[in-house]
Amino acid sequence: MFYIIGLGLGDCKDITVKGLEIVKKCKKVFLEAYTSILTHGKEELESFYGRELIIADRDLVEQGADVILSDAATEDVALLVVGDPFGATTHTDLVLRAKEKGIEVQVIHNASILTAVGCCGLQLYSFGETVSIPFWIDTWKPDSFFDKIVSNYNHQLHTLCLLDIKVKEPTLESLTKKKIEYMPPKFMSVKEASQQLLEILLEKGESCINADSLCVGLSRVGANDQKIAVTSLKKMAEYDLGNPLHSLIIIGPHLHPLEIEYLEQFKLNC
Repeated sequence: MFYIIGLGLGDCKDITVKGLEIVKKCKKVFLEAYTSILTHGKEELESFYGRELIIADRDLVEQGADVILSDAATEDVALLVVGDPFGATTHTDLVLRAKEKGIEVQVIHNASILTAVGCCGLQLYSFGETVSIPFWIDTWKPDSFFDKIVSNYNHQLHTLCLLDIKVKEPTLESLTKKKIEYMPPKFMSVKEASQQLLEILLEKGESCINADSLCVGLSRVGANDQKIAVTSLKKMAEYDLGNPLHSLIIIGPHLHPLEIEYLEQFKLNC
């Protein structure tokens, strides 16, 4: 059996009882380490689970799926995923590959940022399409996600923006060399995401979304040091919300009275 097990959003104790039981019986346990991160590291997870974990980076998960699946035809193999297994399309692809090989698959679900954002008080059924905001470089500044934010707003919906992370990304200079060198891990903050959105507004011109649009910044959702801040986009671009991971919500034009009341506790006095 090939198991894909969600670990939740916080620390090593957020795994479900069912998931933990499966981890303890598997012959091999891989830890997916690039679509998200937990607040605890590999060593702490190994100590709690009582099992050695094999780090599965982007290359292994996307290019070397056969390595992960190679033993699953004859023994139990697990892939541990931060959040919920289907929070990333990569894991959907893995399920399809396993089934093509005739390998049985079982998915163990857990909490995901896609639902946990309800902690700020915005009602989940009032969210539109989720978007991802990538890191910009001098020669590459994609902004197609902005049109989706505008579309959501025009449909009276909030937008959850998932912010880019870079883990084990090769440096541009090393791509032409025999030995690949990697950049340090990098996690986009709500401050950086807001700055990029403001730059898009300067380029495109303000519309229904502008510098005064209300937004929510969230950091380390599910952890003990979780933070939530509510302010304008221009003020969010100056605000440090602390350690990663971060998420940003662009609030829709109309709020339910309960949403207004709940958000009030997180408003910044600035």
